[in-house]
Amino acid sequence: MLAPDIDPVAIHLGPLKVHWYGLMYLVGFLGAWWLGIYRAKRPGSGWHPQEIADFLFYGALGVILGGRIGYVLFYNFGYYLEHPIEIFYIWTGGMSFHGGLLGVIVAMWLYARRTHRAFFVVADFVALLTPLGLGAGRLGNFINHELWGRTTDVPWGMVFPNAGPLPRHPSQLYEFSLEGVVLFLVLWIYARQPRPQAAVSGLFLFCYGVFRFMVELVREPDAQLGYLAFGWVTMGQVLSLPMVFLGIWMFWWAYRKAETKLHTT
Repeated sequence: MLAPDIDPVAIHLGPLKVHWYGLMYLVGFLGAWWLGIYRAKRPGSGWHPQEIADFLFYGALGVILGGRIGYVLFYNFGYYLEHPIEIFYIWTGGMSFHGGLLGVIVAMWLYARRTHRAFFVVADFVALLTPLGLGAGRLGNFINHELWGRTTDVPWGMVFPNAGPLPRHPSQLYEFSLEGVVLFLVLWIYARQPRPQAAVSGLFLFCYGVFRFMVELVREPDAQLGYLAFGWVTMGQVLSLPMVFLGIWMFWWAYRKAETKLHTT
């Protein structure tokens, strides 16, 4: 099966080219904005709809700056050291989720300070909005024909341009399904009832880390890095494993703190 041949440029406006990859980021931010307003309007949310747009400004900077810097540092530092101007070519792809996560953590901390909220009040709210952007970003990877999977003989394997003649796992679609759809449903269902502070954030970290670790087993590693150990360990797994353990700890800590507070009141 051939992967769909989609022009990575969605719109040509004279010399200006609007790439699908950039549009997917726009879709992710607009989706997060809409969902954030919806949740802010719910009784007892503690948020005002106007605050969503304010936070998204912080969040967008965190995603774009952190994601790009993370990719440069974690995945291709040597190349960008020799071609520094290309660090700014974000429309060609090359964003790191883990770098973006660190950027958003900084953004949440700054926003929490500005609005005099606890950090995890902001983090738990934002965690529910994040899968929309993750899913949209993976569709952008699929359209760009990048981050494909390893060769396979499964019936749904796809032949990607510039990836050789053999069919490969469409790992971008696996990540769209797990990090976008499944993660959103898990968090949304879990957060329908009041939960201890930091529990939603912990669940997000755990689920994403597990999903990403799993997909990396069938995803082709970055050519410039290859496998880091044992012929199967990738940089994505190395960066995701701490998320799994941190998510478990945060989940346990959130419930223990809530239980301790209940017994002392």
